[in-house]
Amino acid sequence: MSATYTAITTLNTGAKLPLVGLGTWQSQPNEVYEAVLTAIKAGYRHIDTAWIYGNEKEVGQAIKDSGVDRQSLFVTTKLWNNAHSPQDVEKALEHSLKNLQLEYLDLYLMHWPVAFKSGASAVPKDADGKVELSPVDYTETYAAMEKLVGDRVRAIGVSNFTITKLQRLLKTAQITPAVNQVELHPYLPQTELLDFCKQNKIHVTAYSPLGSTSGPVQQEPVILELAKKYNVEPAQVLISWAVKRGTSVLPKSVTASRIVNNFNEVPLTAEDVAAIDAIGTNNPPRRVVDPSASWGSDIYDAGAKL
Repeated sequence: MSATYTAITTLNTGAKLPLVGLGTWQSQPNEVYEAVLTAIKAGYRHIDTAWIYGNEKEVGQAIKDSGVDRQSLFVTTKLWNNAHSPQDVEKALEHSLKNLQLEYLDLYLMHWPVAFKSGASAVPKDADGKVELSPVDYTETYAAMEKLVGDRVRAIGVSNFTITKLQRLLKTAQITPAVNQVELHPYLPQTELLDFCKQNKIHVTAYSPLGSTSGPVQQEPVILELAKKYNVEPAQVLISWAVKRGTSVLPKSVTASRIVNNFNEVPLTAEDVAAIDAIGTNNPPRRVVDPSASWGSDIYDAGAKL
C-alpha cells in the first residue's frame, strides 16, 4: 500500500502547511460534511473552503465532530468579492468564523482580485444583467485584511493573482501574502508565476489540480501510463506531480474511496515528472476557471503569458 502524504511546507509566517489538502469547491452542503470527516479520518490536516461555496457551516461542523485537536488542522477560507470594501472585510471574517465554529483561521485569502458592489447579493447585477463592479481597489482590500492578522487570522494571502497583480500589490503591502492559490495542472503549469512567487517567498497552492472532473488531462497517455505503472488512479499521479513541484494541492471529492486514494503518495521519479511537464510544453495553455467575461473584469491580464 502507498504511503500517505506527510510533506509540509513552511510559510513566510513560520506556519506549517500540509501539502495535500481537501478542496471543497462545488461540494454540496449535504455531501461535504461526510467528505471532511472522511478526509480527516484518512489523515488530511489541511481543509480549504470559501464563503461563496455555501458550505462553511457543514465544513465547520465536520471539523468539530472529527474530534481532532484544532491545533493539528490548517483551515483556509476566503473573502468574497462583495465584501472588498474596507468596512466590510472584518464583518465577512466574523461571518465565516461563525459559520465554521472556529476561533481563528490559519489562512484567509482574497478570493479574486475583483470587487463587486457591496451588499447582500453574492453576485450583484444591474437591470441589464451585468455584474455590478465596485471601484474599490484590491490593494485597499488587502490593506484591510492586514489589520485582521492576529488572534483571529494567523496568515493572509490571495487567490487568482497574476504576476502583474502581485507586483502591484507588493508595492503597497505591509505583509507579504503567505499564499497565492491559483489554478494549476499540466495544461496550465504557470511556471513563470511559480518562479515569481518563490522569489518573493509566496507559497503557491494549486486548485483544480485534475484539470476538472473527468477532464482530458486525466486521459493524457503519459498520465495513463504512469497510473498503470504505479497501479493507481490518474488523479493520484496528478496530485503527486503537484507536490513534486513544491506546491500544495487541493484535490476535491465527496467520494470516500477517492478521498482516501488521493491521500496516497505516488513515488514519481524525476523522469516521470519531466514527462508530465512535457504535457504543458506540447499543448496550449487552457483554464478551467475563467469568469472574466461574465464579470466584465480583466482578471488574468489579457495578453499576458500563461
